[in-house]
Amino acid sequence: MATIVTITFNPAIDKSTTVPLLIPEKKLNCSAPIYQPGGGGINVARAIKRLGGNATAIYLSGGYTGKTFTELLLKEEIDIISIKTAGLTRENLVVKEIASNQQFRFGMPGDPVADKEWKNCIQALANIPDVKYMVVSGSLPIGIPSDVFESLYKTAQLKRARLIVDTSGAALKYAVKNGTFLIKPNLKELAMLVGAAQLSIDQVEQASKEIISQYQCEAVVTSLGPEGAILTTVEGAYMITAPKVAVQSTVGAGDSMLAGITLSLSNNNSLIESVKYGVACGTAATMNQGTELCHINDVRDIYAQIVKNQQLKSIIK
Repeated sequence: MATIVTITFNPAIDKSTTVPLLIPEKKLNCSAPIYQPGGGGINVARAIKRLGGNATAIYLSGGYTGKTFTELLLKEEIDIISIKTAGLTRENLVVKEIASNQQFRFGMPGDPVADKEWKNCIQALANIPDVKYMVVSGSLPIGIPSDVFESLYKTAQLKRARLIVDTSGAALKYAVKNGTFLIKPNLKELAMLVGAAQLSIDQVEQASKEIISQYQCEAVVTSLGPEGAILTTVEGAYMITAPKVAVQSTVGAGDSMLAGITLSLSNNNSLIESVKYGVACGTAATMNQGTELCHINDVRDIYAQIVKNQQLKSIIK
């Protein structure tokens, strides 16, 4: 299996709980909280582990929250490289209102990161001898410039590794301009990349091919939420439709999708098969409450449905 490394510049302890009803100015009695290590790349590494693979997670960690964060990862037996920071590791909160079945997500900002700290992440990556897939996922905290992706791309080139990026805003623009193998935007992020106010599903292929032709990017996987995803390469666009499931939470669905795609690629599967598997992983994650990621048995069942549905469509056509 190819070596997978994830980089998370803005990790967080994800705390999830429930309340009967959200009422302003009232003291609300919450259910016992669940604590999980989170952040884009961290969740990708955790999901890969659940799927039977392995990934090394490089991340920034500081203070008492950073120690707790690392302990949570070690309990899951994740291979880690923790880079110390002066600031605290942030904490996020997810609250589900039982009465409405609605979920409220409170994302806290991370403490500023010093140049030396984020550069130590790049150095840690450079020190790993065999890297085939580099997954950079999540937001950038204050102090890390968007052009960090230039350094990441140069490292990927030196190692002959494939760079996979899942981020947003200015960071996503820099990532595409500096070279990536694959990006995973949603419709809003894809529209931003091509300077459009919004895009419909029918416009995804044209917009994605514009990015591929203009920048050093081989594949665009556009996430469509519960509808699935669209894979676009120079050869064309392929829509993978997700089966309907009882959605409990959407937190971690995108990270689970990226984990499935990366793990499948590392097992020498094609892009289209890897995206099918990724959609199965993302859909499986939505079946769980709070910040829980995908479960492999759910993934297997959903993947089988996706493959069957694709075959049926081919026969009909």
